[in-house]
Amino acid sequence: MIFATLVLLSLGLAMDAFAAAVAQGAASRPSRSTALRMSFAFGSAQAVMPLLGWTLGMAFAAVMQSVAHWIAFVLLAILGLRMIREGFDRDPEAPSKDLTLWPLLVMAIATSIDAAVAGITLPGFGAPILLACLLIGLTTSLLVYPGVFLGAQLGTKVGQWAEVLGGLILIGLGAKIFIAQQYFPV
Repeated sequence: MIFATLVLLSLGLAMDAFAAAVAQGAASRPSRSTALRMSFAFGSAQAVMPLLGWTLGMAFAAVMQSVAHWIAFVLLAILGLRMIREGFDRDPEAPSKDLTLWPLLVMAIATSIDAAVAGITLPGFGAPILLACLLIGLTTSLLVYPGVFLGAQLGTKVGQWAEVLGGLILIGLGAKIFIAQQYFPV
């Protein structure tokens, strides 16, 4: 059950990075090296940021135990709604910037902020943090690489729907955590 929840969380968190990869692929003629750099940068950022969030969550464990399900629900719902809004607000005609080192790092960090916030909720899952970080980073890497080429094939429209799906997944996870803890506490 924990592993399935982590897989869903990983997929939901990876959708921002996937959408960015699709958009970048749609805006340029991507090479394999560009796709690999994006995959590595996004996956690394997504793997590290939940650890940062988890560390903050553990620092306040005693307080968070009684309200963790509320925090998880609210945070994941906010993140999900933000992703859905951004998916619908995305301008498919917006020009893409050159993908040099700094824009790549900024994009990787910006799309992984959600993972840091979600990391705060990881103690509520009861999952090993290193497994969670590894799974989130690996899932992101595995989705970003083909996302670049998918974007090149399908154009920018796909990016917005990937982000909307990611938002829906995060909201669903928040609701699952809340309902499970509220009505079936351990």
